[in-house]
Amino acid sequence: MPAAFLSPLRLLSSLALGAAVARAQQLQEGLSFGHAQKLSPHGRAIPGWHIQGSPDPPQLLSDRVILTPPYPGGRRGAIWTEERLSSEEWTADFEFRASGPERGGGNLQIWYTRDGQAQIGTSSIYTIGKFEGMVLVIDTYGGRHDDEDKLNYGTSMLQGGGIRGFLNDGSTEYRSQHNVDSLAFGHCDYAYRNLGRPSHIQLKQTRDYFQVEVDSRPCFKSDKIILPQNYYFGVSAASAETPDSFEAYKFLITTPSTPTRHQPPPIPPHQPAQHQQNQQYQHNPPADRYGSQITSHEAQFADLHDRLQYLSHQIDSTSNEINSISARLEERHQESLHKHPSQEWSSMDNRLNHIENIVRSIQKDVEGRDYKEHLTDLKNTLSDTHRSLLTTLPKSMGDAVSTSAPKMGVFIFIVIIFQLLLAGSYIIYKRRRAQAPKKYL
Repeated sequence: MPAAFLSPLRLLSSLALGAAVARAQQLQEGLSFGHAQKLSPHGRAIPGWHIQGSPDPPQLLSDRVILTPPYPGGRRGAIWTEERLSSEEWTADFEFRASGPERGGGNLQIWYTRDGQAQIGTSSIYTIGKFEGMVLVIDTYGGRHDDEDKLNYGTSMLQGGGIRGFLNDGSTEYRSQHNVDSLAFGHCDYAYRNLGRPSHIQLKQTRDYFQVEVDSRPCFKSDKIILPQNYYFGVSAASAETPDSFEAYKFLITTPSTPTRHQPPPIPPHQPAQHQQNQQYQHNPPADRYGSQITSHEAQFADLHDRLQYLSHQIDSTSNEINSISARLEERHQESLHKHPSQEWSSMDNRLNHIENIVRSIQKDVEGRDYKEHLTDLKNTLSDTHRSLLTTLPKSMGDAVSTSAPKMGVFIFIVIIFQLLLAGSYIIYKRRRAQAPKKYL
């Protein structure tokens, strides 16, 4: 086959493959939270999720769930989906924040398991027995654990923290393992504590690989892992005696949405064959063939025509997806404008302008005046006051002491009077005793 035809065919094949792979993502609202303005419409529960904790359930706020509080320690919290994920390919985006004292401790788990809440509940990787599925562990501990730490944690501390992935087919009991780290299929270091911002973890499962990213940076990836369908998602956390506080802000599950889910346009009566051909190209791309298999110019142009037509259908499907997303965004924009009318935005803008004018006037007043003279007068006043105190205070204290001191003559007079009173009392006592009648036995 001539080289002039091979290069365009390869280019078109690459474009067709890229258009077929690039698909829009659909949010699974029943398995997600944090995508709306409030986590809960009534402040008591998250729709589609079950909240549990020990000894108290996690605290639910408008924008986050506090799985373990800053105080006291030894707390557990967990949230689990009430429905299973039925898609083979999915992406999970999780945002959390961990904060605590310098020597604080705890761990956070992201679960994808068959039995979910019924089997795991608030357990951690160090207290769970057998389970089927995958768990991603985020903590500053790892390795062995003894009887003292068996409740929650390991004993060998990682530098700054780390993320590890574990798999189980139901045959391994993790709480009886002396070296949990040896069972991890992937790990990376990540200092997640006291960052002052939420951390973002993304788990992605495709037909070709499983991948974990942290703050848009790759953590680990494996092309040998394909997780099953119809499993539950969950997040659990546990704190030590000196606790770390774990807060969950967002958990979003998205799945690929194929263009074929939209209904095709109406078919004109006189074009049934053309529509069937379009559907065939839309669902079944042209088979890949080597250049040596296409020998005639007619076959080359036919193959090029088929691939161009398939690429055109894929571009149309992508355009439909973009239009649908644009329509949804416009609808949400209109809802936002309806909830917050323009008068409120105008009033807020006026208030901000008023505050800005006040700040500018204060800045001009401070920068335009010279306070050197006032400071000099204040310094002179303080110096005069200090000098006056040093001059007059000692003399005043001496005069007060000399005028207020008691006289020696008065003191001696008081002592003599007291002695005379004692002597008179004794004489009177002796006389009364002598005059009293005597008793004889």
